[in-house]
Amino acid sequence: MSEHQESGQATHAVMQPNHLAEPGTGATPGNPGAQVSEAQARAVAEQAREAEWALPSFGKQLFLGDFQLGLIHPHPRQSEDARRRGEEFCARMRDFCETSVNSAQIERDARIPDETVKGLAAIGAFGMKIPPAFGGLGLTNLYYNRALIIAGSASPAIAALLSAHQSIGVPQPLALFGTDEQKQLYLPRCARGEISAFLLTEPDVGSDPARLGTTATPSADGSEYVLNGVKLWTTNGVVADLLVVMARVPKSEGNRGGITAFVVEGGADGITVEHRNAFMGLRGLENGVTRFHEVRVPAASRIGEEGQGLKIALTTLNTGRLSLPASCAAAAKLALKIAREWSGERVQWGRPIAEHEAVARKIAFIAATTYALEAIVELSSQLADDKRRDIRIEAALAKLYCSEMASIVADELVQIRGGRGYETAASLAARGERGVPAEQMVRDMRINRIFEGSSEIMRLFIAREAVDAHLTAAGEVIQPGLPAGRRARAAAKAGGFYARWLPTLVTGEGQRPRAYAEFGPLATHLRYVERASRKLARATFYGMARWQGGLERRQGFLGRLVDIGAEMFAMSAVCVRAQMDASRGGDGGRETGGRGETGIELADAFCAQARQRCEELFGQLWNNTDAADARLARKVMSGRYTWLEYGIIDPSIPGPWVAETVAGPSKQENVHRHIG
Repeated sequence: MSEHQESGQATHAVMQPNHLAEPGTGATPGNPGAQVSEAQARAVAEQAREAEWALPSFGKQLFLGDFQLGLIHPHPRQSEDARRRGEEFCARMRDFCETSVNSAQIERDARIPDETVKGLAAIGAFGMKIPPAFGGLGLTNLYYNRALIIAGSASPAIAALLSAHQSIGVPQPLALFGTDEQKQLYLPRCARGEISAFLLTEPDVGSDPARLGTTATPSADGSEYVLNGVKLWTTNGVVADLLVVMARVPKSEGNRGGITAFVVEGGADGITVEHRNAFMGLRGLENGVTRFHEVRVPAASRIGEEGQGLKIALTTLNTGRLSLPASCAAAAKLALKIAREWSGERVQWGRPIAEHEAVARKIAFIAATTYALEAIVELSSQLADDKRRDIRIEAALAKLYCSEMASIVADELVQIRGGRGYETAASLAARGERGVPAEQMVRDMRINRIFEGSSEIMRLFIAREAVDAHLTAAGEVIQPGLPAGRRARAAAKAGGFYARWLPTLVTGEGQRPRAYAEFGPLATHLRYVERASRKLARATFYGMARWQGGLERRQGFLGRLVDIGAEMFAMSAVCVRAQMDASRGGDGGRETGGRGETGIELADAFCAQARQRCEELFGQLWNNTDAADARLARKVMSGRYTWLEYGIIDPSIPGPWVAETVAGPSKQENVHRHIG
């Protein structure tokens, strides 16, 4: 789990080809982003994304109307050795969490006890993804995420600690981009339990990295860089021994410049953790504000080349992003257990509340959705392990969908629990009842729709990747101001692409009554996904034709396209998972009693619910209030309705909306602490 990300209004180059503008360097440490234009911001985002599709992608083809079930079915499986090692560690993690994790204490004290952190290090939890050659356990992504589900159910703060350390902290980018010397130097330390953190966001820079203000100035002899700047929302930063820092290297003779990644010692001279942040949830999170003043970093600690920082971050997140869905699945599983037990015990109007339809519908939603979240996590994780697929869209869909749906699950649990759902676990226990942390679950889950790219930004990211084929074919057609001759050539190129592609969207397997028959009762849902995939692709084409370059600002339309794709991905995942459960009794080594038949039942229920959501979204593509809402928002911002705010008292503590950050030495006490 990474630092926080803001919802952001930037379009992130959603519908723009790669060559619109060059990135600017106008940001300054005291006034980040003051001279960065919208076009420059787009260019930075475009240059950071992976432009090539070297491997097949189920998600990409799904958005193109090409339902390639064979890319995810049969369900990928683990080797026997990977399964054995993974099961052994998950057993250790479960034993440790049952005996050594006090979730109520973490919530009460807003801190994970040092002894708990040391205990996690002792069982190898900080080296789950690090290869054995560097002192780690070398677990697969599947078992890493299964272990996070266990840890997250015991305490979401522990899952956040472990995932921030391994999913985007030092181990993951070094595994992908580090030199042999860097791996030998840093990975054994991380495996032993030296905590790492990832630092990108700044007080005035959220999801728009073009405005990054932290600088890394190379020395005259090129042997080191000097870092200056301030980083905000640095998960693990308060206790980190090692930092991955994104900073802008000024372009100069001999230096390519650009946003660059560095490994920095957490206790280096000039680093001050000025504040430990407090949040509505995840109270044990060690998240802070970190200032760099004249911090000297050896050139050998640079990860990759200058200017590759954002690309490294995005590539790292392709698999690292899956740790957050694992935490969501953990919350859903816990919510299901509580809902089932409580709804059978609580009696109203002469019957257990589970027998009342209003509550039964919520229980059914929680159960079906929990199965789906687990299926998404497991399929995405195994695709990452398989390494034969490009999973950038699948990982992003998993993050978006799981965070959105798990939030609804937690909210529904509170509703089922009624007043007890709103009451804290400590209060319930103090008056003699079971201390169920339902309200804490809502608070803890809320951040997942913001962490590692807010839902709004994720929809734009996925939309950009989903329409990549269109931009390749028609990129110049949608650009304003092109000469007539150049536009005509671009139109001819686009016409060739669409002449080949559009006919493929007319008919498909989804219209054949016996298609996907091997899936039994789930075949009808896969036929629906195939038909809906083509319908989604046609809608994308209609949107391109109607708005052309203006489509990038139709974020409501793009968001619905992505949400439909997310539902279809989820339906595909649960059908493939249920088919495996039915044919082989689940994935070996787990408790699978009755899983085969019941998996089919849950998958059927989930798909029926998801299909209704899809149809609603399809209808809203063309029948919505987006334009009217945008006009109303402009009037609100003009001050037209300030009279509506009269009659209240604003309890906010006075201060600027965004604190000014000026480069220089810290004037605050250093609250960094080392857990030895």
